[in-house]
Amino acid sequence: MTNSGGENGRLALCLNAIKAAVEIERGCIAVVRHTVCYDDMMNRKKPIKIALTKQVPLSRRQEWKKIFPLLGIILFLFSGAAGLRIFLTSQEHTQIGGPYTLVNGQGQTVTQAAFEGRYTLLYFGYTHCVDVCPLTLATVSAALDELGKQGQNIIPVFISVDPERDTPKVLQEYVERFSPHIVGLTGSETQLQPVIKAFHVSARLHTPNGSGYLVDHSSLLYLMDGQNHLVGMIPVDASAHQIASELRRLLPSS
Repeated sequence: MTNSGGENGRLALCLNAIKAAVEIERGCIAVVRHTVCYDDMMNRKKPIKIALTKQVPLSRRQEWKKIFPLLGIILFLFSGAAGLRIFLTSQEHTQIGGPYTLVNGQGQTVTQAAFEGRYTLLYFGYTHCVDVCPLTLATVSAALDELGKQGQNIIPVFISVDPERDTPKVLQEYVERFSPHIVGLTGSETQLQPVIKAFHVSARLHTPNGSGYLVDHSSLLYLMDGQNHLVGMIPVDASAHQIASELRRLLPSS
């Protein structure tokens, strides 16, 4: 009886250890566990190898561990774009803008003095732009129309960043597609570079294939007052109504 009771006790000890091992490893996909038993003399017996191979669903914590890296990448991209916009639109006004000497669609020399006393809304782009530039010019035209009489006090100016292809004639025909009020300005590389630098515009040639090239350039609207001083900058991805509202806010109340 004693021996039997001892064996039962040891069996219970082993079973309890096995049960504990199962409880510990619950939720795992596959686990191998070694459980150790002892005889009456407390001599260690051969370990019992327990294999738990039952498939169980991943815990929510494990699922989130897989999702977190992807969410981190998305947040990084969004924060980078937002940070760039905040950086560009929060620059000190005294650091952006300056005098320029360019050529209009009639081949006439135009400087900032030609717009003295009038507000100008400057945008840098080029006629071979396939999406952003035409969309921006159309949106600006709609925004100025929405402003009505107040919009008539603003002269939209489109300055080319592609002097090689944007001749005065080409530029004039291009801007007339959107509005007769848009003034197109171009010039030589020597004339354009100081203006591009003064307005902190980035422009870089990009050749997707052998048949031509594109120009990667920054896109912002610059509202200048009658003395060619920067009043504010507006992102080009805004709607016509949003641009009109921002212009209304920036312009002096009549």
